[in-house]
Amino acid sequence: VLETVRAGLQRDGGDIELVEIKGTVVYVKLKGACGSCPMATLTLKNWVETNLKREIPEISAVQSV
Repeated sequence: VLETVRAGLQRDGGDIELVEIKGTVVYVKLKGACGSCPMATLTLKNWVETNLKREIPEISAVQSV
């Protein structure tokens, strides 16, 4: 699932790195253009978290580090 999300982010000059998973929370780092974009929070919640939760319902949240 993360590879699908990564492909979308890379089209806009960004990337994502999986940092760790603690319980049901996934911690990621947005990189490239996404790391410094003022819309990064929306990208994280509306794109990354939505896609991960849709495919892996056990995930409760995605947090940026």
